[in-house]
Amino acid sequence: MLDLLFRMLILAAGAVLAVWGNPAIRLILRRIDDSGQGPHDEIELARENLGLVRAQADLPGGRWVGVFERLAVYVCIVGGFPAGIAMVLAVKGLGRYAELATSEPSSRKGELFIIGTFASLLWAGLWAGAAYWGVRAW
Repeated sequence: MLDLLFRMLILAAGAVLAVWGNPAIRLILRRIDDSGQGPHDEIELARENLGLVRAQADLPGGRWVGVFERLAVYVCIVGGFPAGIAMVLAVKGLGRYAELATSEPSSRKGELFIIGTFASLLWAGLWAGAAYWGVRAW
C-alpha cells in the first residue's frame, strides 16, 4: 500500500511540475523575442510592434492552452499513449489556425506559436520522463 502511495505521489509531483512550466516557456520566448540590439527602450518597442506582447494580444488564452497542453502531453506519456500527443497538437493547431492565418508579413505570431509549442512539449516530456523513471526505479 505504501509503495502505491509513493508511486502516486511521484506521478502527482511530476504532473504539477509539468503543468507549472509557464515561467520557463515564457523565458524561452522572451529570449527568442529579444533582438539584443540597441538600448532597452528599442527592445520594448520591437516587442510591442512585432513580438511577444503583440502575439499575446492576438492569441488570448495562450497561458491556459499551454497549461492544458502540458498536462495532456504528460498524461499521454506517463499513460503509455504517445500517439495522444499528435491529437493534442492537432487540436491546438486547428484551434489556433484562424488566429495564426494572417496577412501581416511582419507578424511573428506563427514563429512564437511554434517555438512555444515545442518548448512546452519538451518541458512536459522532461517531467513525464522523470516521473516515469521515478516510478520504475521505486
